[in-house]
Amino acid sequence: MSFMQKIREGLSRFMQGRYGTDQLGMFTLITGLVLSLIASFARVPLLSFLGLGLYVLTLFRMLSRNKEARLKENRRYLAITGDIPVQCRQAWKRFKNRKDYKYFKCPNCKVLLRLKRGCGEKEITCVRCGHKFSQKA
Repeated sequence: MSFMQKIREGLSRFMQGRYGTDQLGMFTLITGLVLSLIASFARVPLLSFLGLGLYVLTLFRMLSRNKEARLKENRRYLAITGDIPVQCRQAWKRFKNRKDYKYFKCPNCKVLLRLKRGCGEKEITCVRCGHKFSQKA
């Protein structure tokens, strides 16, 4: 067995039963890195301490054996930030298609609908609630 295999095996034995990484851990790690970089360029020691604190928090969460508490923390984080990537993708898609489609919301259920531009005024039936309304594209 080579030296690297021994290290890999020892590390895997050490990590057994530990929580590891998740979305909240990656967020705190990246935020700590950004704060440390800003602190090194701006020479603000407070940001450096905050970055170091986030590193310690990330390490604590990764090495923790209390999986239930870490899962609860991650679920809370995902409940707060879960829709942000979806909303960003939808906004980017609307921005790219703004010349071809007119986007609007149903006045009844507020679902996002689209209509091809240049077709004039049309009566639209909402796909979710069945409400009929007129919209100009």
